[in-house]
Amino acid sequence: MMNWNRSSVLARRTVGYSAVAALVCAGVSVLFLFVVGSKDADASRARVTGAWDRVVPLIRQSFLPPVLPAGKDIAIQVLDTQHQVVAATPQLLHKPPMATFHATSTSVHSERVLCPPAGLKGCMTVFSYKVYQPDGPWLLYVAVPTVPWYGNTAALTFAIGMSLLTTAMTAAGTFHVVKRDMTAVDAIRTELAEITATHLHRRVPVARNNQEEIKLLAGTVNDTLDRLEGAYKQLRQFTSDASHDLRSPLTAMRTQLEEALMHPHDTDWPTMTTAVLAGVDRLQAIVTDLLTLARLDARAPLDLRATDLGQLVGDELDRRTYRMEIVRDLQRNVLVDCDRLRITRLLVNLLDNAERHATSQITVSVRADGPTATLEVLDDGAGIAPEHRETVFDRFTRLDASRDRDSGGTGLGLAIAREIAEAHQGTLTIRDSERGARFVLRLPVREAPQITGRSEHRAGHAGLFSSPVPR
Repeated sequence: MMNWNRSSVLARRTVGYSAVAALVCAGVSVLFLFVVGSKDADASRARVTGAWDRVVPLIRQSFLPPVLPAGKDIAIQVLDTQHQVVAATPQLLHKPPMATFHATSTSVHSERVLCPPAGLKGCMTVFSYKVYQPDGPWLLYVAVPTVPWYGNTAALTFAIGMSLLTTAMTAAGTFHVVKRDMTAVDAIRTELAEITATHLHRRVPVARNNQEEIKLLAGTVNDTLDRLEGAYKQLRQFTSDASHDLRSPLTAMRTQLEEALMHPHDTDWPTMTTAVLAGVDRLQAIVTDLLTLARLDARAPLDLRATDLGQLVGDELDRRTYRMEIVRDLQRNVLVDCDRLRITRLLVNLLDNAERHATSQITVSVRADGPTATLEVLDDGAGIAPEHRETVFDRFTRLDASRDRDSGGTGLGLAIAREIAEAHQGTLTIRDSERGARFVLRLPVREAPQITGRSEHRAGHAGLFSSPVPR
């Protein structure tokens, strides 16, 4: 079925392009033949005019010989007032007049196509002229072969031959090109049809000849397969990590509940319940983070509003209590278009991460750097090695050196924070610092509106941009 479809497409395209080429050639040939015919007709009339110029002076000067000089494919007769032939070219000697028509009284010229004229063969165009003499008008007949619309047989043969040759070359070229392209496309299609989730490492063949379009197609398909393979590997890793992180608290909770049921009288139920609730809390945190990532991956629309980033950060710091000292350096009127809930979630994730790794202090700063609003969260912990500064943003990634201190995390907080930053057309990176980990969020800034009068007075007493928060 596939070969039949291929042959059918090949035949249709070859016939289609050949038909178009034939129509174009036919149009060009007709135009060419019309031009040739017009030129031949003009040449024929020029020969008739030349015969007139030669014979009429002889008639008027009475020097007309009985035998006129012969010309190629031209016949001439001169008739006197009695319609007797007094002079003719050799092929019409001793023959009657070739025609009987003559010009009307208001004209000296007339012409007709006769098939054939008297004494001649074939269709010829006969021109009749009146030559006025003292004894009355004489008649001059000049006959030349009739010129068809296409001019001559040689031009017609040339036009037909070139049209057939061009059509044949178009058909052959189309057949070759379409067959070559379809072979390359079939190879790509066949390879794609055989690629499954377990064979994502395979790639479609790239044409080795000058098929630039097919090369671009194959290259694009292979690039797409590269991204698909990477996404699939990431999904498998993500699924594996999620399963592991969900299985661990579930296993621990099941074990605790089974032991309690086996020894109900020896179980400290409040302690056991507290431990199970801790596991439930961890499961809930993981599920919540997974749902958040799913919404971010689905590109859920953002509720963008003009927001003072410094005030947003200050409000969130006032809302919560921390085990560490929080040092603020918050510049006011740093306006960004953001989804307040998601940026708050980003900030909370960065603060939670900093609190788990800090020794005694966390510094939070907001400032405007030209067209960029910058939020930094810096802790005074052990920091993150340069080679791990991208790894920590992978999902379910927790560095070995910090697993003990980071036991309360889900491994998704930093991944969620970066996804939120990128959804706002911003970036979240880790920069160098003298001590600890320095997370830097950059967002596009918008121009701040004018703030006057009462709002400035209130801002001066806001208390959100001052010294450290008591622990």
